[in-house]
Amino acid sequence: MVDNSLVRMEGITKLFGRVAALRDVDFEVARGEVVGLVGDNGAGKSTLIKILSGVYPPSAGKLFWQGSEVRLKSPRAAMRLGVETIHQTGALVEGMDVKRNVFLGRELTKSFLGLRLLDLHRMGKEALQVVSGIGLRLRSADVEVSTLSGGQRQSVAIASAIYHKQELLILDEPTNNMSVRESRKILEMTRNLRDEGISSILISHNLNDVYPVSDRIYVLRNGKVLGVWRQEETSVDALCEAVMSEE
Repeated sequence: MVDNSLVRMEGITKLFGRVAALRDVDFEVARGEVVGLVGDNGAGKSTLIKILSGVYPPSAGKLFWQGSEVRLKSPRAAMRLGVETIHQTGALVEGMDVKRNVFLGRELTKSFLGLRLLDLHRMGKEALQVVSGIGLRLRSADVEVSTLSGGQRQSVAIASAIYHKQELLILDEPTNNMSVRESRKILEMTRNLRDEGISSILISHNLNDVYPVSDRIYVLRNGKVLGVWRQEETSVDALCEAVMSEE
């Protein structure tokens, strides 16, 4: 087991009828650690992450957060705990501007004549400050998300998680359909967050993305953990062979 664990999953099994999507999976992320999660389609990656983010309850097994057992009944419960899932698509509302996306579901308000109103000025100021802090230069927080590139959208989603002091980011295929330059920026951001003590789970089919930034890498196959390796103890070729191997 990893010392100083932030989240630990023990013996996680998930059944859909008679089909086992996960079978007795142990998974752990330490504070300030980037963990890669790889495997072929149908390996169980998405199911594992949905359990961790409160979408599915496990059929069996236990989930621990900072050493205490927890039961996540909803994605909002996971967010309250400190878990933020950032999808390659769907993480933001395209018809809204940057400030509203940064504070989506957690809007800042102010009192006016006994009423609670959105504090759009403060939201804009603080949204622009947090996105600037991770290197995203925007002329205004009023910019609509639909006008941003894929990498910029990911940056806005990550900025929102940072602002709300989330401790674990789940990055689900974060570099899909991105340019090489934008992919490098997102991966560099992941490394920088690790240095600030924020943990990440990086899920990707691209082992060349996962390998350089991960401290440890889990390989799932047919709903089970095939193996877990420290980055310095393996290689992209070895991981590729593990992903493609037959049981």
